[in-house]
Amino acid sequence: MEVLTTSEMEHADRLTITAGTPGFALMLSAGQAVAEAAMDLAEEGPIVVVAGRGNNGGDGFVAAAELAARGREVSVILLCERDSLQGDAASAARGWKYPVLPFNPQAIGKPALIVDALFGAGLNRPVKGEPHDMIEAINANGARVLAVDLPSGINGTTGAVMGVAVRAAETVTFFRRKPAHLLLPGRVHCGRVRVADIGISSGVLDEIRPQTFENAPDTWAASFPLPKVDAHKYVRGHAVIVSGDMASTGAARLAARGALRAGAGLATLASPRDALAVNAAALTAVMVRPVDTAIEFGELISDKRLNACVIGPGAGISERTRDFVHTALSAKRHLVLDADALTSFADAPDRLFESIKAAEDPQVVLTPHEGEFPRLFSDISNKHPLRSKLERVRDAAERSGAVVLLKGPDTVVASPDGRACIASNAPPWLATAGAGDVLSGMIAGMLAQGVPAFEAASIGVWMHGEGAREAGPGLIAEDLPEVLPAVFRQLYDEFGIDYGQGLSRY
Repeated sequence: MEVLTTSEMEHADRLTITAGTPGFALMLSAGQAVAEAAMDLAEEGPIVVVAGRGNNGGDGFVAAAELAARGREVSVILLCERDSLQGDAASAARGWKYPVLPFNPQAIGKPALIVDALFGAGLNRPVKGEPHDMIEAINANGARVLAVDLPSGINGTTGAVMGVAVRAAETVTFFRRKPAHLLLPGRVHCGRVRVADIGISSGVLDEIRPQTFENAPDTWAASFPLPKVDAHKYVRGHAVIVSGDMASTGAARLAARGALRAGAGLATLASPRDALAVNAAALTAVMVRPVDTAIEFGELISDKRLNACVIGPGAGISERTRDFVHTALSAKRHLVLDADALTSFADAPDRLFESIKAAEDPQVVLTPHEGEFPRLFSDISNKHPLRSKLERVRDAAERSGAVVLLKGPDTVVASPDGRACIASNAPPWLATAGAGDVLSGMIAGMLAQGVPAFEAASIGVWMHGEGAREAGPGLIAEDLPEVLPAVFRQLYDEFGIDYGQGLSRY
């Protein structure tokens, strides 16, 4: 599930060529993969290939020749003069035995399919002039579009639209996905993404050593917690969730339910006394304890069996919330900080970061959304606008000393050690009040079971998205904990685990 930046992909190409595979052989394989995808998308009717001057255009020429050899009606529109092509792209163009059409939007006509082989992943400047007009014409044409590597106009590493970008029904990329296939807005422009094997060995990854991954079970399977037959509830950890006052208790209860459903053996709500009756009346499996001050909170979590905490959902923006955070860090408890806990440090984020780094080997997860992120990381947010979400979250993790999870349809999780993963499985109906509170609890449930912070956050995000898919449209936050058993069964089946026996796969 590795994800490669454009420079890492270029490195993979170079390593493969150095090992003895000609670059043109890679281009032939790539073009043939594009032709296969084109045949799937348009079983009949004319096909137009819009080709650029680089290797992306070369892939387009190979695809056009392959499609013509299969009896399809194909034409090629070329950005530049054919004689100006160089290297492998020139070799590919020589394999096209027919004329090329001038680079004019009118030349597109009314095809069944447009193959976008104009720019690909390497674009790093705004699209202007004739290419800009061509991309707008492609989008306005009405024909389905197949993009080669990436829709033209998308920056491959950041996912940004460079002025204008092709909107594709499907994208064929090679060897591994790039960040733009997963990050917004690039992902929206890609449509369905298929990854083609073009002859690059996975062994090149040993030298490249990528640090970015798609958030999927293969990424964190080795860390996934499996209950054992001879275990008991305390082995599975005890999560403590800090509640707000009487008017703000629901968020904490959602988090507590999420922690239990994610596998924590026990969950306790640390409730202000004025909200004790409200919380106790609404909870069954979750215990409730009266806690008004940071001193009382410290006494509660002095029991080392209470090993994970959630602070933030409905907690209130206050010095009291800050004191609770410092108390949990001083007690060296695994910790998820969300919502009000993050905003409480908006005027002094370095106080939080110093406290995190002062703890020994802290397992701390910060879970901001885009509105909360700049309250802690204003300078990171205000850097160059083309910095990607991935880069911003990596910087934030390094700065804070915590795992940082920036929520959204393309949630990114990053660790201070540089690892990061990007999620792409969240359906749109997951954007509902309280869903983030459940996620905080789910991550705490993983931390309670001894899962390291980066993996706990990644697992929580993936299961959160799958839970929303399981629940379907109309989801509300209360539904999410209740569908997690189905998500667990899905994972156990995928891992080949007999969940009736509780046996490890190792």
